[in-house]
Amino acid sequence: MRLSVVCLLFVFALGGCASGPEPSLPQVIATQPLTTEPTWVERQSRYTLVELTPDLAQQDLLLQVIDVRLPNGLSLTMGDALRYVLRHSGYRLCEGGPEMQSLFELPLPAAHFQLGPMVLRSALLTLAGSRWTLQVDDRARQVCFTPDLAVDPEARHEAP
Repeated sequence: MRLSVVCLLFVFALGGCASGPEPSLPQVIATQPLTTEPTWVERQSRYTLVELTPDLAQQDLLLQVIDVRLPNGLSLTMGDALRYVLRHSGYRLCEGGPEMQSLFELPLPAAHFQLGPMVLRSALLTLAGSRWTLQVDDRARQVCFTPDLAVDPEARHEAP
C-alpha cells in the first residue's frame, strides 16, 4: 500500500512538469550583429527551432546543388549539356560570339554524362574546362564563357 502511494505521488510529480504545446510565433534570436537582418525562428515543437530565412542556394542560385545524368546514346555537344544543366536553374546560356560557338560545338566527353551531386557553378566550370572563364550576369540571369587569356594566350589572337 505504501509503495503504491509513493509511486502514485511520483507519477503526479512527473506529470506536473509537462506543459502543453507552446504557441508557434516567430521569435527574433539575437545571434547576429545588429547591422544585419534579424533571424526569424519558428518553434515547431518543444525542442525544434526552424529558421525562417532562405537557404544560401536560394539567394545565390549558382550555389544550388545539382545531380544530372545526361541521356546516353545521343551525340551531345557541350552546348547541349550546358543548356541541359541550366534548364531548371533560373539561368540561361548566352549565345555569344564565335568563341562561344567553338565551345558549344565540341563533343561532350563520356566523363561528363553524369555530373553531381555538386554545386551548379562547379558543374558549369567542369563542363567548360580550365581554358574558359565563367561570366555571370545576375540581372539578366545569363551565363557566358570567354576564353581564359591567362591560360590560353593563343585565344588573344583569335578574338575579334
